[in-house]
Amino acid sequence: MIKTPLTLNGAELLRTELHRLKTVERPSVIAAIAEARSHGDLSENAEYDAAKERQGFVEGRIAEVESKLSTAQIIDPKLLDADGRCVFGATIDLEDLDTNKRVIYQIVGEDEADLKAGKISINSPIARALVGKFAGDVAEVQAPGGVREYEIIEVRYI
Repeated sequence: MIKTPLTLNGAELLRTELHRLKTVERPSVIAAIAEARSHGDLSENAEYDAAKERQGFVEGRIAEVESKLSTAQIIDPKLLDADGRCVFGATIDLEDLDTNKRVIYQIVGEDEADLKAGKISINSPIARALVGKFAGDVAEVQAPGGVREYEIIEVRYI
């Protein structure tokens, strides 16, 4: 079984979503199905069809989140000892050598990735270029617009 890396925060977000799906969404869908059934003929009942479709979505998402959590390798970035190397969970300060613009990214699992929040997937081109490098190194990233170069200013484990 392939382990999927997740940060401690990412695992907690998935657990919270799973709890909400099981305690709020599932009972709500069951109530909607019961309500729609009470209207009689199910063959032409759009409310029943919509509730059953919603139930399929909720149950599918519950199964997906449970699967992700069962195969997760949960990594706490604070406990990493990578000697300043860029690794999963690290927060990295970068400077774009073309524009001199500074950015801060944390390398996270696919489900946690959110570029606006500064979280990049471990499978993204920039993360793959950064992994294994140290502060002071230059990472070349193959971007859709061509090769971009980033200097690693600092690597933190927070």
